[in-house]
Amino acid sequence: MKIIRIVTISAMLLVGAAAAMAQGTLDDYNRAYSLREKFNAKHVYYSNVTPSWIGDSHSFWYVRETPEGRIYTLVDADKKSRRDLFDHKKLAAALADKSGKEVKADALYLNAVRPNGAKADTVDFIWNNRYWSYAAKKGVLTDRGEVPPRGPQRHWMEVDDEKGAGPIASPDGTKEAYIKNDNVYVRDRATGAEKQLSLDGTLGNYYSSYIRWSPDSKKVAAMKIRPVEKRYVYYVESSPADQLQPKLHKQEYAKPGDELPFKVPCIFDVESGKAVIPDTELFDSQYDLFGPEWNDDSKAVTFEYNQRGHKVYRVLELSAETGRVRPIVEETSDKYVNYPRRFRHDLADGKRMIWMSERDNWNHLYMYDRDAARPTHQITRGEWYVRDVLKVDEANGRIYFSANGVNTDEDPYFIRYYSIDFDGNNLTDLTPAKGTHKAGFSRDMKYLVDVYSTVADAPVAVLRNAADGSEVMPLETADITRLKENGWKAPEVFTAPGRDGKTPMWGLIVRPTNFDPSKKYPIIEYIYQGPGDQYVPKAFRPYDWYMTSIAELGFIVVMVDGMGTSFRSREFENVCYKNLKDAGLPDHMAWIKAAAEKYPYMDIDRVGIYGCSAGGQESTNALLLYPDFYKAAYSACGCHDNRMDKIWWNELWLGYPVGDQYKEGSNVENAHLLRRPLMLVVGELDDNVDPASTMQVVNALIKANKDFELVVVPGAHHTMGEDFGEHKRYDFFVRNLLNVNPPAWSDITYK
Repeated sequence: MKIIRIVTISAMLLVGAAAAMAQGTLDDYNRAYSLREKFNAKHVYYSNVTPSWIGDSHSFWYVRETPEGRIYTLVDADKKSRRDLFDHKKLAAALADKSGKEVKADALYLNAVRPNGAKADTVDFIWNNRYWSYAAKKGVLTDRGEVPPRGPQRHWMEVDDEKGAGPIASPDGTKEAYIKNDNVYVRDRATGAEKQLSLDGTLGNYYSSYIRWSPDSKKVAAMKIRPVEKRYVYYVESSPADQLQPKLHKQEYAKPGDELPFKVPCIFDVESGKAVIPDTELFDSQYDLFGPEWNDDSKAVTFEYNQRGHKVYRVLELSAETGRVRPIVEETSDKYVNYPRRFRHDLADGKRMIWMSERDNWNHLYMYDRDAARPTHQITRGEWYVRDVLKVDEANGRIYFSANGVNTDEDPYFIRYYSIDFDGNNLTDLTPAKGTHKAGFSRDMKYLVDVYSTVADAPVAVLRNAADGSEVMPLETADITRLKENGWKAPEVFTAPGRDGKTPMWGLIVRPTNFDPSKKYPIIEYIYQGPGDQYVPKAFRPYDWYMTSIAELGFIVVMVDGMGTSFRSREFENVCYKNLKDAGLPDHMAWIKAAAEKYPYMDIDRVGIYGCSAGGQESTNALLLYPDFYKAAYSACGCHDNRMDKIWWNELWLGYPVGDQYKEGSNVENAHLLRRPLMLVVGELDDNVDPASTMQVVNALIKANKDFELVVVPGAHHTMGEDFGEHKRYDFFVRNLLNVNPPAWSDITYK
């Protein structure tokens, strides 16, 4: 009896220990789903300040999210005053009377709000798909009619053939230019007399309808375009809502290596009919040509040339008198010129130009002498990164811009706003508070509304003087009391060296709300590592759709920006060149190992990874190439073979022509290496990444006799998997990292 009793007590202790360590339980699932509501942004008050400046005035409006409801608020910056934009109760009552609907004064959701003048005596807006005008002082509401339905919209993958524009009037209003039978014509608007300027336009080599008149109304410029046969991707919509039978969809979709149109800027003298057709030597290997734009003196046009393969980018000038083409700016790289970052501003004197370049390893602004075709000086300088230029104030010789990395004692990705003189002096921080900033300036750049936060610090909004960044008046400080009462905790910002042992990588660690440091937690990495941006959140967000809830099942969820992403330096990003399969994974693994060394409750032997799009490609890639580190992967809508994906992304980062570097990084080619659990997810109507990219991985895995899971979501486009896929992701990692059978779906409370 004594022995039996000891065994029984031991068994009870084991059961109790197992219960204490339990993860992936029904309670965990219910809690995970409840966080969507508990951590909803509606529980954060006085946040999301988005200023809308009114015309040229120093007044702006925004919406205050208060515990009592939404308040449309008007601020006069000069007077430092704030009041309601209108009487909310009166407007709600008027809308209810006109529409016959119940309208709550504390829950007005108005679109396209436009106060008429700084005093906002009248406010125009859209509500219930109708235009309205409200005379605020008089309390008179006028129904302006129904908002017309939007016509067909061009898909973002579709290339403009430049055939749709109508006649273009000359600056002096006496003539108009247009395309007829693929050629350029002009017509005298008084007499109707027509004149054909070009004679060589054909169906296969036509003139663009985007015709540009010279400022003196004596010449016109237009691109002559040699089109190419377009590639299309086809999608079968299996379960359309409006019919039983499937639908076939067709979408234009250029892929790496495809032939591209060829453009030539041409100039015609309207009076003489003389044509200026340039030699194409300086722009003969085109990815694209932008322009032409007339110079103010009507003597030349300026256009930009992006070379196929992106190793050369030129700003070119074509003389309307001689036909000579000369370079003003020539950017070159042994890897790629980062043309999506391009910024150019031609100064009114016609002699100078401000240009953005990564030529010194950091993204900076340069002053160019147009005649000499060289920079006179570098305007911004240092180991930091110019993000966007907001305004070039020529009258005062000052530039307003955003940048990151200027302050070396904070997260290098934090965005702040600055101004600087044309000569590079007097750099002024206009947003000096700690955090990452979003600023909205008055049109004359006298004031700015500064909204700043971190992942741990709720947003603060202040009105500042745009001359020196000094605070004019406080606007809002977000209240997250309710959020904290619901159990919200901020993610941890964690830094550790990457693959080189010295360069710090910045990432986040997300823990469950019932975190217990005595437990062991598998690690799940959420990855999106595409070049061209930086992805780890820097601003406050109460709920992260990709990381918050899945941690609640009993995981530590992490995300990190490794080498190959943007906004650190050119060298940092260029790691990705012809090497997308790298995906920053050596940096990610070093960072995760450092975190696990600091926090022993992070189980380095149980690491999973998931992502969508580029992250879908990278998560599968991680599993195939680093199976000793990554033990399971969920991959949604991945661009698994870059030869199958969109042209611009892949030719920029992987180069042109298409070569072995495309094949080496293909998850199709490497599918036979699979030896860990993998779930592939795809939306059948993915109009971003060709769904065939996922299905070709499926085909390769089947041929290699590999076990895996596939989820196809009917009707879905580019997606992480929708709600269904999210639940599949939860179950996948619970089974494969926690080694627990997930609860039945029917038992879970979805909130």
